[in-house]
Amino acid sequence: MKIISVNVGLPREVNWKGRTVSTGIFKKPVTDRVMVRSLNLDGDGQADLTVHGGLEKAVYVYPFEHYDYWRTELPDTDLTMGNFGENFTTTGLKEEDLNIGDRFQIGSVELMVTQPRMPCYKLGIRFGRADMVKRFLASRRTGFYFRVLQEGEVVAGDTLALVSRDENNITVADITQLYTREKNDPELLQRAIQLEALPESWRDYFQEQVRRVR
Repeated sequence: MKIISVNVGLPREVNWKGRTVSTGIFKKPVTDRVMVRSLNLDGDGQADLTVHGGLEKAVYVYPFEHYDYWRTELPDTDLTMGNFGENFTTTGLKEEDLNIGDRFQIGSVELMVTQPRMPCYKLGIRFGRADMVKRFLASRRTGFYFRVLQEGEVVAGDTLALVSRDENNITVADITQLYTREKNDPELLQRAIQLEALPESWRDYFQEQVRRVR
């Protein structure tokens, strides 16, 4: 398990459908060591802090393995690391293999998996495609977020070591499945509601799903 690219970028203003929008989705690879802090990486930022960033979304990770899929899906798009707005492009970490609450170490940095990424319209801005959000979610290749438990520095090439595996065994992919209501799974829904490592906003959302079913 390795970080093959560390990507950062500050918010910028772009024109989208006739209006000016501020977005931090444009990330570029950096070669120097970067400080990972509790809210983001040095040199990185989010435009709308009501839905992006924060303790539970401090670091966004996207598996390099997914890039081949998108090169087939978007043959006319020149894909480079950071294209999906991720801070870490990694190998060896897939949504179906990661439990919410799993902890990893990179040198002195300690991180915890918190949730999948649910895309907003700004992903469409990054790719210049209004259908990108729908395609991204349908692909189930969401990537995921880390919470920073211990700050420190990282650089491309660093390896990630699994410190502990969350025993609830609810994967990132499971949460995406519940969100999209891919299939009715009341037992998994009840387990997700009680999953402390999952952000409260997600647990509240799933609790509302239970109420509606009842």
